[in-house]
Amino acid sequence: MEQKKNYSLPLAFLTMLFFMWGFITCLNDILIPHFKAIFVLSYFQSMLIQFAFFGAYFVGSFIYFIISSISGDPINKIGYKNGILLGLLISAIGTFLFYPAAQMESFSFFLTALFILALGFTLLQITANPYVILLGSPETGSHRLNLAGAINSFGTTIAPIIGGVFILSNTASWNDINSVKTPYIVLTGIFLLLIIVFKLVVLPKFTNEQNIEKGVGALKYPQLSLGILAIFFYVGAEVTVGSFMTSFVGLKEIKGIPAGAATIYVALYWGSLMIGRFTGSVSVFNLSPTLKKFVTAVIPVAVFFFILLIFKIRAGENETIDFESMMIYLPFIIISTAAFFIGQDKPARTLLLFSVICILLLILSIFSSGELSLWSLISLGLYNSIMWPAIFTLAIAGLGKHTSQGSSLLVMAILGGALIPPLQGILADGVGVHLSFVIPIFCYVYLAFYAWKVPRVLSAQGVTY
Repeated sequence: MEQKKNYSLPLAFLTMLFFMWGFITCLNDILIPHFKAIFVLSYFQSMLIQFAFFGAYFVGSFIYFIISSISGDPINKIGYKNGILLGLLISAIGTFLFYPAAQMESFSFFLTALFILALGFTLLQITANPYVILLGSPETGSHRLNLAGAINSFGTTIAPIIGGVFILSNTASWNDINSVKTPYIVLTGIFLLLIIVFKLVVLPKFTNEQNIEKGVGALKYPQLSLGILAIFFYVGAEVTVGSFMTSFVGLKEIKGIPAGAATIYVALYWGSLMIGRFTGSVSVFNLSPTLKKFVTAVIPVAVFFFILLIFKIRAGENETIDFESMMIYLPFIIISTAAFFIGQDKPARTLLLFSVICILLLILSIFSSGELSLWSLISLGLYNSIMWPAIFTLAIAGLGKHTSQGSSLLVMAILGGALIPPLQGILADGVGVHLSFVIPIFCYVYLAFYAWKVPRVLSAQGVTY
């Protein structure tokens, strides 16, 4: 009983971190059309925002990996708490640099600020993801990541709404670069406050359990090496869909509305991840089989109407938001709930099923228009929701003392978010935004392959998952 009491508070504080990096990461989807208009950028150039941000994950994780290979795991030496504090400090520096970047009206300076901000997030990701798994039994580790991910998705859901108000609204002129100053200075203050909070809170220590050898021993495990590519393609697909959502909704054959109004659909895409992750986290709680099935069926619809309420409050008199059309989304949610039951809480089976559904949804979106095309694309969030915890859990299964090094390699693979959006940007400049969504199809094809392959790999090693 005392152990559960001990771990609940640290888990609650860790969810704050998941919320913050979800919120700020999704603000990039607001910055893309804003900077594209101000600096007169092509689609490819505007996607350099994601390149700088997610490229930092690769650079930071690669540095971490090299250090761990030469002298052992850094987090094991400094501790999870100090790793979190350092990550928060670096992130605070990154958000603060938005102010001088706006003063100088320099796109390259903004990219530098985003890079530094994401370096802080890299350290937070390397620290927090395995730490959440450690805070309880290994069997429910992926479900705890789902719960933390749901809080992360809450941040991604409200970020486009809040960002739309302060960055893209009429009060903050579309062509006014200074509109980013106040939001990012406020975020700097929040990071500094979190540093104080984490400095004071007592966190449990797991240093001995994660003591790894020098060298690159983690790469000898195929579940990890294949999982690195899986994270690469998953993050790439998820980010590129969110990055192009505003432009997609603005197409005449879809909605034909301005970017400021389109942010509500960006929020719904990220809100879809929240729906899926709350559904996927039900197993964290000790419920009877009957109650578990009931809650799994009810949560997606309940969260959807909660999101709808947020949109209603945000919309006010804005007639460009068609709430009746949003009800078309309910059948998509019901289908995703059925898919959760078919997955039976098995990460590999669920990942395979969800990857195949994502491929079908993208094909449907590309070869249709209007509401059907729009909601097919937004529904991808429902299935992206469990992919990170599923891949992460499968990839580090059986790694033992190499778990931390494996974690840094997986976080390094977030590079997919840096490379896939510019690749789709090149295609969008050539054939248009609508057809460019063929790019994430290839990403989900690999994810389906990984979900099919990894159970065979783990079974050969005698690893339970």
